Amino acid sequence: AVVSTRSSGDVDVEIKPNHSLIAVQGPKTEGVLQGGVRDNLSKLFFNHTALVDVWGIPCRVTRCGYTGEDGVEISVPTDRTVELVEKLMAASDDVKLAGLGARDSLRLEAGLCLYGNDIDETTTPVEGTLMWTVAKRRRAARDFPGADEVMRRFKAKEGRRRVGLVVEKAPARPHYPILNLDGEVVGEVTSGSPSPCTGQNIAMGYVDIGYIKNGTPLQVQVRKKVFPATKVAMPFVPTQYYVEKK
Repeated sequence: AVVSTRSSGDVDVEIKPNHSLIAVQGPKTEGVLQGGVRDNLSKLFFNHTALVDVWGIPCRVTRCGYTGEDGVEISVPTDRTVELVEKLMAASDDVKLAGLGARDSLRLEAGLCLYGNDIDETTTPVEGTLMWTVAKRRRAARDFPGADEVMRRFKAKEGRRRVGLVVEKAPARPHYPILNLDGEVVGEVTSGSPSPCTGQNIAMGYVDIGYIKNGTPLQVQVRKKVFPATKVAMPFVPTQYYVEKK
């Protein structure tokens, strides 16, 4: 889809059913892609987008991704997708095909939510620790859906919060219970995986607000066994977004 803003302030969304999306992620992305475009990609910053011919194929290139790394997502006509993938892979031995498992471990290391796992229609920005998506102006104006309830919960400092965990010995998986040291259930894991970058078993989940301080000792029940866990800050691995320096 393409989103465009009109002078009136309204937003139009145009669905592109005949386009596919290719994500190229990692610190070598710009160097590889620059060989196939005339535009200077060093001027394309995080969350910026441009219409670009990539090896002669008309595309929309956006500096973004869901891995925490620098990279781009390329919207390409579906009938030329394979052609573009082949050109990318021929451009450098560093370009490899990667599946959703690789993407999922990277987005978890970056502390990014997976819709349906970590957030859904029942999750408020307060619970999801996503209040950074609600600008201060909008908080004051309360002009967004659910504003009164969201702001009430924000000020009340109650309920649950999304947190990061490091689990000893065993990887945690979605729906595994999170326990306090007394063995009481205080939350639930929503995402979990061994982390290739840190060498630890990391997880994301929701806990009661009394357990959100970094360093809080907890436990995770993995099947019939209980393993020590610690509440830690996210991201687990520092993000590498290509942000314009001001």
